[in-house]
Amino acid sequence: MSKNQNKTGSYSFFNCIEKNFDKAARFISIEKGLLEQIKACNSVYRMHFPVKIGKEIKVVEAYRVQHSHHKLPCKGGIRYSMKVNQDEIMTLAALMTYKCAIVDVPFGGAKGGIKIDPQTISSENIEKITRRYTSELIKKNFIGPGIDVPAPDYGTGEREMSWIFDTFLSLRSGDVDALACVTGKPVSQGGVRGRKEATGLGVFYGVRELCHVKEDMDSVGLDVGLVGKRIIIQGLGNVGYHAASFFHESGAIIIALAEREGAIYNEKGLNVSKVFLHLKNNGSILNFPEAKNIEKTEKALELECDILIPAALENVIHKNNANRIKAKIIGEAANGPITPEADEILDKKGVIIVPDIYLNAGGVTVSYFEWLKNLSHVRYGRMEKKFRENVNAEFLQVIETVCKKKISIEEKKIILRGPREIDLVRSGLEDTMINGFHKICDLKKSLKIENMRTAAFVLSINKIIDSYEKLGIFP
Repeated sequence: MSKNQNKTGSYSFFNCIEKNFDKAARFISIEKGLLEQIKACNSVYRMHFPVKIGKEIKVVEAYRVQHSHHKLPCKGGIRYSMKVNQDEIMTLAALMTYKCAIVDVPFGGAKGGIKIDPQTISSENIEKITRRYTSELIKKNFIGPGIDVPAPDYGTGEREMSWIFDTFLSLRSGDVDALACVTGKPVSQGGVRGRKEATGLGVFYGVRELCHVKEDMDSVGLDVGLVGKRIIIQGLGNVGYHAASFFHESGAIIIALAEREGAIYNEKGLNVSKVFLHLKNNGSILNFPEAKNIEKTEKALELECDILIPAALENVIHKNNANRIKAKIIGEAANGPITPEADEILDKKGVIIVPDIYLNAGGVTVSYFEWLKNLSHVRYGRMEKKFRENVNAEFLQVIETVCKKKISIEEKKIILRGPREIDLVRSGLEDTMINGFHKICDLKKSLKIENMRTAAFVLSINKIIDSYEKLGIFP
């Protein structure tokens, strides 16, 4: 067993990323030492701080990792989980660097984590921990609009980001750009509409674009388009739920949904909204009236389907189950759901894998839009919505005059409406995901790279190298 493997034979999360990086490095002509610089984490801040919870003082373990400073600020979420450790946070920070480069978001990668279980701690105590964590970041200059900009991740959301912003503002009063110190905030505090569903929507856009490529669909024996595609989604959190909803609305058939406690299956399709309501009311997706229960979540991954979307944990597809995966396409909505060994098995089977460093970049893309909104101090659409409506009204009047025909009130409403903030955000996200997909595919063809993952890493590394060269760091 390799020193980088654990007792189950799986590689550490960080080593999985390093192996993928090394595969891509074969296609890049640059000194090895410079590649090592790109691969290494720049700064790792591990902290322990006391917080009074009830009558006791608890020592909390937390991290903030800045993987790359090739562009500033650094960017990455903060997760609250008992599974938080240095290896995980370093890996997620590295993934953020590569994601940002692929989708042309000008950030270096970062990630944060606090080792707590938010399900067992009161809101009051979570607030105490969040504010203390923020003050620790401020002390060491690990947060700021031009330094390091956190965002939500597993176990956190708008509430925690609001506390982070408020704490930053209280300690950096007078900073005109303070709103941009964190993204994923409530809209009332400078957040951007469309952020919550951004990662899931980005997953939808990326897989949809793949399904429009006839050559790729022919290679796996599928028709072009999403309509009628049988999809299995593992994880019904924020990412999985929104991805499932967009796939369902597009005409795809969600045949199975899997959560930690088990999975549900209906070959004719599941209504995602009804399943989510059932989950909300019962605390579990199991025993949904219109589906069969599957006792083990892992078994749901092995069902016959066209597209499998792992949207929960890392390493869920590994060398022991990869041969049993029957999906023709796997879209990595989660970070690192496939181990390097499983990757090789699936490649040999001809499975198309849409990699995480591209596919789940929707969240950071829309976070970038929020950051820009905060720095510009103006809401998207504010200066153009009414102008566009007036221009549309003039066009409509000309059309009615020339055609000598009146357009219905319902049709007028559609034509006259100017772009809202959410329209512009979703349009920007869609364009970003489409462009990223085709850049990866073009590079894959030109260099004759075997799969999308390696091509995505090559694209990302080349962009980072270009940034360093412009800074004059590389000879």
